[in-house]
Amino acid sequence: MTDTAYKPLLPEGLRDLLPPDAAFESDAVDRLKRTFQANGYELVKPPLAEFEETLLSGVGTAMGARIFRMLDPVSHRTLGIRADITTQVARIAATRLAKNPRPLRVMYAGQVLRVRGTHLEPERQFSQAGIELIGAPEGAADAEVIIVIAEALAMLGVVGVSIDLALPTLVPSILSAANVPAKNIDPLRSALDHKDVAEIKALGADAGEVLTALVAASGPYPDAVKRLSGIKLPKQAEDHWQGLVAVAEAVRAASPDLSLTVDAVENRGFEYHCGVTFSVFAQGAQRELGRGGRYKLSHNDGDEPATGATLLVDALLGVVPARTLAKRLYAPFATPRTVVSAWQEKGWSVVAGLSKVDNDLVEAQRLKCSHILAAEGPKEL
Repeated sequence: MTDTAYKPLLPEGLRDLLPPDAAFESDAVDRLKRTFQANGYELVKPPLAEFEETLLSGVGTAMGARIFRMLDPVSHRTLGIRADITTQVARIAATRLAKNPRPLRVMYAGQVLRVRGTHLEPERQFSQAGIELIGAPEGAADAEVIIVIAEALAMLGVVGVSIDLALPTLVPSILSAANVPAKNIDPLRSALDHKDVAEIKALGADAGEVLTALVAASGPYPDAVKRLSGIKLPKQAEDHWQGLVAVAEAVRAASPDLSLTVDAVENRGFEYHCGVTFSVFAQGAQRELGRGGRYKLSHNDGDEPATGATLLVDALLGVVPARTLAKRLYAPFATPRTVVSAWQEKGWSVVAGLSKVDNDLVEAQRLKCSHILAAEGPKEL
């Protein structure tokens, strides 16, 4: 059947990943995992699908609108295909690994599927890789996650990495201490998301001046600290802010060249977080490379502190420098397997001829090999 007669189409937001891109992605994920492992994180591998009620329990509650659902023909119960691996790791930590010593350090990598993409992220299936640090309430845990993520990106050769810190608890703590009418809360939250200063002042009541000052303070971390030093925050809000400062200072001490910015009123995308959060950006990236932050892991023994980060591998690959993978060596037909194995052990990808051909050189080029095995060894084409 000719190509014009048969053109299979994939659903919107799904795609095939072909050579050499598939190998490029696999190599990048492996290198991320090696950096995570070097920092004490152990790999877990959750299933692609789970029962809906477990997938959407705990921190997974916010993911309800994003998951595909289907009927399990075995149990006759509704299954959900994961839209985020973090929520599964939370379940594993609260159940299968509940008795493991804390703090618990785990890492993961795998595919997720979402009902629909967004304008900035049209893909519906994509790769995630990340880490979770569970059972540590200290700000040092938040700092460690940021530092490890930055180190992993550096190991991949990503340049111009920037961490944008946020604090989703800051605005609610200010609003709870002010006389803001309940009817104003939702439109005020929208105005804060869009940095609409006039609307913030109009809706913010007693908190209007403080909130507009927070918007103005957003920017590079050192500048944000200076600007916020002159703002009188309610006691709880001040405590939250000082928590962010402690995390940022710990990160700066460990990674002084890492760029830190602050968006003091950012909340979008951090539905289940309860402390310092962050988004990851890099020079040349069209969108964020990942995000993370502090959340609470709920289980039978109560809430457990946790913090983590997820990298969006598909976005990340756009700023990872290309690497030369294993060279392809063509071994003519009837080359002894011992010879093939010997060159494989030296790091070559060996393509063995399966039949006698008229011209081994032409065959090697046809199979996209960079070298051909001659009597004296590999010969570059």
